[in-house]
Amino acid sequence: MTARPIIIDCDPGQDDAINLLLALAAPDELKVLGITTVAGNVPLALTERNARLMCDIAGRTDVPVFAGSDKPLQRSLITAENVHGRSGIDGIDIVPPVTPLQPMHAIDFIIEKLESAALESVTLVPTGPLTNIAAAISRQPSILEAVREIVLMGGAMRQGGNTTPSAEFNMLVDPHAAKIVLACGRPIVAMGLDVTHKVLANSARVARIRAIDTAPARATAGMLEYFSRHDSKKYGKDGAPLHDPCTIAWLLQPNLFETRHCNIEIEVESELTMGHTAVDFWGVSGRAANAHWACDVDAEGFYELLSNRLAAYEGTQ
Repeated sequence: MTARPIIIDCDPGQDDAINLLLALAAPDELKVLGITTVAGNVPLALTERNARLMCDIAGRTDVPVFAGSDKPLQRSLITAENVHGRSGIDGIDIVPPVTPLQPMHAIDFIIEKLESAALESVTLVPTGPLTNIAAAISRQPSILEAVREIVLMGGAMRQGGNTTPSAEFNMLVDPHAAKIVLACGRPIVAMGLDVTHKVLANSARVARIRAIDTAPARATAGMLEYFSRHDSKKYGKDGAPLHDPCTIAWLLQPNLFETRHCNIEIEVESELTMGHTAVDFWGVSGRAANAHWACDVDAEGFYELLSNRLAAYEGTQ
């Protein structure tokens, strides 16, 4: 089997960090061409450091990491230290990463890599605000010819919002970027809160991960234990939704998910509902479908996949 080339664009964040560990544990299926970072859960200086630290933990210092946009296209930056802690990945020891930061800007890397790629060959996996991806598309629209699909985390339909009553965090931070990406014309799979809220990192699942006792598994358990303290209180449930790893799980095992091909539009005018994802699940608008919206997931299968991949790390004790 030929590994699928992917670029992961992220803002680590514990869930982004775990998503990186999941992706880097699947070299036979996924070829990570690079990791690009964006300001979101925490400022850019922390997201790029956190991504590099995950490469260290995974034993993948060969994967290039790039820093990208430090603010949204048009709006002021919103961050989420109240959820993720001051580091973005509270729950583990933070040390200076060995994996170097590449000198090229993330947007330039995305453009260069896609310009040299074969037609419809590279999958983009954005799990933070879509600023880098939208900026690359706007600067060089021809790169879309090389995009196989975009598998993103963001948005909500029945769940409403997790940052405002109407908006999920990634879409709220840079709704103008999301609007550009959703209109790009390439195949899109969107993992929103309707699915991610079904994959709760409850205490039993976290204990199972900690018992694996590899370095990536211990890091995952530590981050989940910290991450869960906020959402468990907020939602009154045992454990937090594990948002971003749904993207890589889709690429590795799409049969875990149910999706609906439909139209998704982003609100960019109203401050009251800024960043709202209008998911036309029932096709009432007459607008053309532009994304596959994930609406259900096998949560036990998801955690089995995550646990098995974290157990596959060898020599990382």
